[in-house]
Amino acid sequence: MEPPVHPHDYEDLTPLDAQRITAESMPRHLPGTPQVVPRLPQMPDVVVQLFSHQSTVEPILVPAVVEPLLVLVLAGTARVEERSLGGTWTAVQVQAGDFFLTNTSEPYEMRWQTIGGDTFEVMHLYLGLPLIDQAARDLLGEHTASVTFLDVSGARDERVNFMLDQLRLELIEEPEPSLLFVHSLAQALTVHLIRRYLDLHSAPRRSNALQAYKLRRVIDAMNEHLADEFRLAHLADIAELSEYHFSRMFKRATGLAPSQYFIRLRMSRARHLLLETDRSIIDVGLEVGYSSPSHFSQVFRREVGVTPSAFRQA
Repeated sequence: MEPPVHPHDYEDLTPLDAQRITAESMPRHLPGTPQVVPRLPQMPDVVVQLFSHQSTVEPILVPAVVEPLLVLVLAGTARVEERSLGGTWTAVQVQAGDFFLTNTSEPYEMRWQTIGGDTFEVMHLYLGLPLIDQAARDLLGEHTASVTFLDVSGARDERVNFMLDQLRLELIEEPEPSLLFVHSLAQALTVHLIRRYLDLHSAPRRSNALQAYKLRRVIDAMNEHLADEFRLAHLADIAELSEYHFSRMFKRATGLAPSQYFIRLRMSRARHLLLETDRSIIDVGLEVGYSSPSHFSQVFRREVGVTPSAFRQA
């Protein structure tokens, strides 16, 4: 059964929050030709996407995602314009090797004009929150709050360039990508981002977020009971908080309400089972708490962007 909607879960949500999507769904919101990049099911914290773009005159609404997004320009030159909704356009000219870092909780608009008729090729990398939290605890202390990165547009950083390119080569060129190598690159990149692009001014807004050690306990409990009904009261007890305060602090720490985060964990487990086992889609749905195959398919498509059968075939 899908977790029910709890009033506390959505008390802080605005219409903009409702436009958040999963990293896997982003290709449906962008123009251009996406290239399928192999995903390592054992490592859901790294999502890589490749795009080939032409000029885009009409503004594109880019939905917000929970994970920070890194974009590396692989080929071509373009003038890229960005703005917050209702804001003023800012422009930057970029070429191969330049990168963007976006860590916003709100949708924004983009448009770009290729220069010289070139195709504009980019790589997207989404780093999962657990990976970022682990690096933050290593660098900033065990009880550090969740970190937020600065927004960077069209900068050049040779370390970012090198590590993103190595990730791309490992996932695209190698017939059997190494989980250890990909994970090591992702960890090293995350450490570098925290050291160089940490948004120190966001710390006051995170002061009321759920403490890291409590967050780990709650997420561990969620993972242990993915097939069970979502129980907000039980999770609040683990965090030693009232349901009201737990919901608010959990959302500040992760960007998602507890029930929404629980669904994402279910879908992550479902993706792993679909790719790594021969179990039927019905069995996979049952293992992650959905007794109705149609309901499982509906939720999976909403969260991942395709049906379970299409995901397995791809």
